[in-house]
Parts: sequence; C-alpha cells; structure tokens
Amino acid sequence: MPSIAPLIVQSDFTILADIHTPDYETVRPLLARFAELERSPEHIHFYRITPLSLWNAAAAGMSVEEILDVLSRYGRFELPSNLVRDVVAYVQRYGLLRIVTEDDTLLLHSADVALLDRICADERCRSFIAGRRNRETAMVEPGARGSLKQALVELGYPPEDLAGYNPGAPLALELRPITLGGKPFELRYYQREAIDAFYMEGSVQGGSGVVVLPCGAGKTVVGVGLLHQAQTHTLILTPSTIAARQWIGELLDKTTLTVDDVGEYSSDRKELKPVTVATYQILTYRPMAVNQTTGEIGDFPHMGVFNECDWGLMIYDEVHLLPAPVFRATAELQARRRLGLTATLVREDGRERDVFSLIGPKKYELPWRDLEQGGWIAQAECIEVRVDMDDERRMAAALAENRQDAYRIAAENPAKLPVLHSLAQRHRGDHVLVIGQYIEQLEAIAKRLDAPLLTGKTSTAERERLYAAFKRGTVPLLVVSKIANFAVDLPDADVAIQVSGAFGSRQEEAQRLGRILRPKADGRAARFYTMVTRDSRDQEFSAKRQLFLAEQGYRYSIVDAHEIA
Repeated sequence: MPSIAPLIVQSDFTILADIHTPDYETVRPLLARFAELERSPEHIHFYRITPLSLWNAAAAGMSVEEILDVLSRYGRFELPSNLVRDVVAYVQRYGLLRIVTEDDTLLLHSADVALLDRICADERCRSFIAGRRNRETAMVEPGARGSLKQALVELGYPPEDLAGYNPGAPLALELRPITLGGKPFELRYYQREAIDAFYMEGSVQGGSGVVVLPCGAGKTVVGVGLLHQAQTHTLILTPSTIAARQWIGELLDKTTLTVDDVGEYSSDRKELKPVTVATYQILTYRPMAVNQTTGEIGDFPHMGVFNECDWGLMIYDEVHLLPAPVFRATAELQARRRLGLTATLVREDGRERDVFSLIGPKKYELPWRDLEQGGWIAQAECIEVRVDMDDERRMAAALAENRQDAYRIAAENPAKLPVLHSLAQRHRGDHVLVIGQYIEQLEAIAKRLDAPLLTGKTSTAERERLYAAFKRGTVPLLVVSKIANFAVDLPDADVAIQVSGAFGSRQEEAQRLGRILRPKADGRAARFYTMVTRDSRDQEFSAKRQLFLAEQGYRYSIVDAHEIA
C-alpha cells in the first residue's frame, strides 16, 4: 500500500504538512528552501510560499522546475493551477532586470522593454533613473544602486546585481594550519561551500548575500575564511563589544594577521586598521544635542567609519539585528562586497526585504539537523515545562491592559522558581545557563540559585571574567539576561533553561538554542528547556518562538512541572 503524501498544497499559497507521514522528514528541508513556516501545532505544520521566499530560492540556484517537482511529488492532490502559474511568474521575475556597469556608468537593463518603461515611469523609481540609453537600457543615478534595488524589490521585480565591486585595498594573509592556541585548523566542508557560494571565484555573480548557519557551526570561521579568500581590507560589524573581541581573537588565532592589522572600533576604543571590527552600538550612537537653529538632533558621528578606509569586504554579523541607520548607510555601499551572517533570516521588524535588497539574497544554508547528524553540532533535546499559575495572578493577567502586560505577568510566574531549582539540581554536573527577559525575575532566580547574574549593566571586564570561569567550570551556572542571545562564546554550555523571552521571537529562540550546540567532548546531547505558564500568553508566545525549532526539524516534548519537581 503506497504511503500517504505529506503535503496538501492550497491555492492561497499555504501548504499543510502532515508531520506523521513517512516522507515528512525527507520533504521538510526541501520545503524550507522556498516556503516559510507560519504555525507548527502538534500534527499539521502550516507553511506559506511568498515572493521573497521564492526569490531567495531562485538566488540560491533553485529552479522553478525543482520547486514544482517537490510540490507535486510530495503533494497529496493535484497542484492548483493558479499556484503553479504564480510560482513560475515570481521565480522568473528574479533577474528580469539586471544592474550592470559600462564605461563607469551604472545601468539598468532588461530585454522586456515594457517592463523597463514601467520602471522608469514609476514614482518609486524614477528619481533614481538618469535617462534612457536605449529601449532596453536606462542609466542609473550615481550612488542610487542600493535605493533602486530596494524600490525594485518593493515593486516585485528583484534585479540581479551584476555591477561588480570595488576590490578594496589589498591585504595579504594566510590561514594557520595550527592555531596560536596549538590546535590543528582547517575549514570544514560546509564552511568552504558557504564561502564558494558567496564569493563565486570573485565574479560579479558573487560578492553579496547571506549565509545561514547555527551558532555552534562556526559562522565566524566562514567570515575568517572569506577574508582569506578576498585578501582585502575588511570592516566587520558585530552586535556587541564582547562579540567584537571574539572576532578579533579568532582572526589572530587562525590567520597570520597581527595586532597591528586588526583594530577594535567600539565605545572603548577607536582603532582603524586594515581589518576593523566595529559594533552596531557605536555606529548608531547619536548625540542628543539639538541644533538651536534647525531644531534637529545631531547626526551619527561614527558612520564615517564606512568611508574612512578602502574596504573591499564588509561582514555583518547577526545580520537579522541590523539597525535601520546601518541599512541606510549600506544602501550607499553597494560597490563593496557584503556578507551577512545569521542563524535565521527572520527579523522581528519585518525588514527581511531590506536584507535581501541591500545585503543580498540567501546564498547558503545547511539544515541544523544535517549538521547534527554529521557531528558538527551537538544533538539537542528540546523540552517544554508547563507550570500552573495561581488564581490571583491569572486574574491579573486577564485584566491586563495589553498583550505585553499579560505576557509579562505570566512569564514572571513565581511558581517557576521551585521547578527551576529542581532542574538546576538535576543538572548539577553540567554547565547550565538560565536565560530570561526580565531583570527582577532574574535577580530572584540568581538569589535562589546562589549564582552570578549578567545583565546589560555588567561591565565588559566582569562579563569576560565570568565567561572564563564558566568555561573552566569554576562557575557551573550563570543567570543571564538577553545579552546571552548574541555572540556569547560559551562553548562548554550543555543545558539552557529559558524562563522568559521576547514576544514570540524566532530569532531569539535560534540564538538561545545556539548557545548549547557546540559539540561536547563526550558526545552528550544538549538540553534546551523552556518554562511556560500553562494556558496563558506565555504559552501562546512560546508556541511562536518554537516555530524556529520546527523549521529546523526539532521535535520537543511537553512535560508537566510536577514531573520535574
């Protein structure tokens, strides 16, 4: 008897995936290449095909024939004709317009003359057009390359950017076969694949885009390897000073660059060197002094770092966090190669299209479960622990003025504390992170567990001291605010207990899980607990965060608090 096909493809571009069918695990990573997961209840997962998901797939080399083959081969019913037609149309739109250069002039070219006529007349684009060279070619205003790309993506016609890149000032370096720390070093196969997919041997087809890999898989090493490939002055942007110093440590450890070659540009230091590692915070710093004549607030004084040197490569670490002012600066930097690194392309502000148009499309992604099966990241067991809430607190949540207040009341449920204490006791021999959103809650937890607390107010020196103690094992448990989400080097963490989080943030779930995925010396699995107040906004938002786990193929078990305590 033939097996039941896992997919029900509907005419509204939604796809229902039956996770209990034999072929679901086979089709899931294929589906994730061109569709977005929207909901993941117990039995049926809901995906949606969007123009952006199709354009990312096309940019990564997936053909319309491959997309339709996946849908028809694993679909339970005949594909809706309107969906087939629209999928073909959207995929074929990618590259109908091409941005090129000739004789140092930036041009927009299309063999579809009617389309080019429409673009040149459209109010969102015409200010970026300097006139027509011929029926199939328009001239682009100098400096408008990024802005035009944004406008074209909004119009639904993403251009293929073949205008090339400034090579930047040369910088000679080699990768060390033995790191300064005395360990053998070479790029892993998927890190080489990511670099090759992005760089494309230096051709105009390469040079801009995003690489998606989990935290423990060595995204930083991809950046290091690309810098070696490009051999050029490089600006690296990171979400924090700690992350910047980790990048600097990796560069010095794994390449022949010296301290004279690598600089830190942060609130603490202002060094401009051939490789400069800056923070988003310093770039978006804006004096609050008001101009008495114009009434305007001061500009961003450190944005000049983008133009201070002849950068040939720019690396955006945790690109899903890119602040709006950096997007604006990036729109003017399209002649420089740009690599975005992230564990998930989902942005909480909905600006995925800006990442696509200004940084570039997704160039490489490897499913987390593939990396897990290859031993490159630890296996992970994901467990949701459901905790009851007393009647008084439940009433307070019901009467809250808004969803955020109702969520906080449930997320800070004091009944979580004894269960958390039991979990900490269960994992006494492990390296444990307790991660949360609210400082008062974390202070109570740190006191109960007699553990150090790290927040945004903790000094950089104190953070580094505690991270080092955690890695040595002298401090086996840390209570950490949301600063733990981004680029914290905790390679020995093997248990994370999440007590509260942002409102349904998938990117946060990715970062927190990534904290524990570096392989363990003894091959143990990592454990990721999420403590949730039953039948509350806390449970509702947790379900949204867990979309990320479902996207990557993780299944999570649900246990009652009394099974832990």
